Amino acid sequence: MKTQLYSLLIFVFFFTACSPQYTYFTKSLYEQEKWSEEDIMRIQFFISEDIVLSRYLSEGETSISEGKIIIVEGRKVQQVVIEAFTPGVLVFMPATDRFAISFEEGDNDAYLMFGPNPKYEDRFALLAQDWAEESGTVHYKGQPYEVDVNSAFAALMVDLKHGEDQYETRSVQGRTIK
Repeated sequence: MKTQLYSLLIFVFFFTACSPQYTYFTKSLYEQEKWSEEDIMRIQFFISEDIVLSRYLSEGETSISEGKIIIVEGRKVQQVVIEAFTPGVLVFMPATDRFAISFEEGDNDAYLMFGPNPKYEDRFALLAQDWAEESGTVHYKGQPYEVDVNSAFAALMVDLKHGEDQYETRSVQGRTIK
């Protein structure tokens, strides 16, 4: 019995040691590291919460390529769901503290905007054109979509490994007179 318990503890230790260490991407982390736009493009982002984008389709609109179509109160609604921990990449930066992040493979027009939210510990959170009491409006693929107020808490996360001091080491071969 003890052997099984020790084996289980060792398994849990190694499993947790190798699992990602997600950390919110914050304004202070961004400023502390002084990353350039090129640097940011090499960072793998993840979303912290589910985001559900919804838009009502007009009569006769049929060119639907992604998402789901559902009927709400007799109206057609297109939904795009981005689940928590979905990976995303930076597409462009319209300002130094605004990130256009795409979660769809190969589609740079499918992005959402994120920026530091002082009400949310300066985490890079979803930005909407405007927030009402229960929803906000965002643009996705050039179309306006509604997101519910819970999506306001969706923030960017990164797999940040904390470790000991990091050294960059190289060996030199020496120099001789020619």
